[in-house]
Amino acid sequence: MEAMEPWLSLPLLLFYAISILGNSLILLIVKEEESLHQPMYYFLSLLSVNDLGVSLSTLPTVLAALCFRARVITFNACLAQMFFIHLFSWTESGILLAMSVDRYVAICNPLHYAAVLTNTRILAMGLGTVLCSFALILVFPLLLHRLPFCHAQNVLSHAYCLHVDMIKLACTDISLNSHYGLSVVLLTFGLDSALILISYVLILRSVLAIASWEALRPSIRVCPTSWLCSFSMCPWSVCPLCIALGLAYPMLSIF
Repeated sequence: MEAMEPWLSLPLLLFYAISILGNSLILLIVKEEESLHQPMYYFLSLLSVNDLGVSLSTLPTVLAALCFRARVITFNACLAQMFFIHLFSWTESGILLAMSVDRYVAICNPLHYAAVLTNTRILAMGLGTVLCSFALILVFPLLLHRLPFCHAQNVLSHAYCLHVDMIKLACTDISLNSHYGLSVVLLTFGLDSALILISYVLILRSVLAIASWEALRPSIRVCPTSWLCSFSMCPWSVCPLCIALGLAYPMLSIF
């Protein structure tokens, strides 16, 4: 398997470059094209920035482990990487919820769309999402700092640092960390997923209530377009490869 590492690093570098260039191109197009200065594209830009953060937080250690066999990381560096990985992951959930609210207002209340989703409210939604994620994730490294790690070498199961992976290496009771982590997952991913589902159920009900096909056609076109744009720009092609490489090449963490 080690003989294949140089060959495996080539597609990973390619996907990494595609992810960075693709998201950067989206940001540039939205910035330069005035017709795209609309709430939907602002949220898409925010999602693109978040995806850049996910890539920059995860892939460097994977590339280092694969290309240079650098599988050692300090405790503080591991804490920092864990913080940013979880921060961007949680923020993405909030951005997708904001996008569903945007589509709900655009389809179910189009006459008041411009009055409801003003630039000020969009900025408040974006900052609120980031600050909420920041406050929730900041507790993770604080809780980890109080745990003793008594092993000479602590081997992670991935080539990047995750909270659930790090607490398994502790030599004491981790129930507080586990309960808080579960609570955050339910509060963010669980609640956001439920609200997103409700918003699209309401959108579907509003769309199906339209009797005229000519009036129905624009509503059908708006919602899938936004979702296709968001999912097409996300570096989903990178994630499976990163996970596989992370499992195959664990990183040694020195605490």
